[in-house]
Amino acid sequence: MELPKRKKNRLTGYDYSQNGAYFVTICVVEKQELLWNVGARTARPRDTAPLSQYGLVVDAAILEIPKHYPCIRVDKYCVMPNHIHLILMLQQDDGRAMRAPTTSTVVNQMKGAVTKQIGFSFWQKSLHDRILRNEREYQKIWEYIDTNPLTWEKDCFYRQG
Repeated sequence: MELPKRKKNRLTGYDYSQNGAYFVTICVVEKQELLWNVGARTARPRDTAPLSQYGLVVDAAILEIPKHYPCIRVDKYCVMPNHIHLILMLQQDDGRAMRAPTTSTVVNQMKGAVTKQIGFSFWQKSLHDRILRNEREYQKIWEYIDTNPLTWEKDCFYRQG
């Protein structure tokens, strides 16, 4: 039996370590709602009250990203019941000898830190990232992340029941 071909979700030939803004979505495997407390159906942006014990670990790991990668800034993020959204800003000085990490490197390190702290992995294998090419796109994604917790039941990752 031939396995289905996976659609490429990254730009061919693009250097994901170059300076710029990136919109990243990371999902929990099988859309399990592990990151919010049971019964929490909506939240205000930056409201940690609905976060489960796992959601709190994820939240803390996101805040740690710039400590591990000084050239990375987390401009905006939100922890949803079964996924997270981030805007990562890569800003490396031209004079540095070391190469900046890619979005995949940053996300894999964050996923690993969460897995180590809670004792098991609940992450889907990959990630979705999008290069934010201009201010208009950046503002649109900023607004989406900001309002996503308020409209959870309309989200494409929402599963009823």
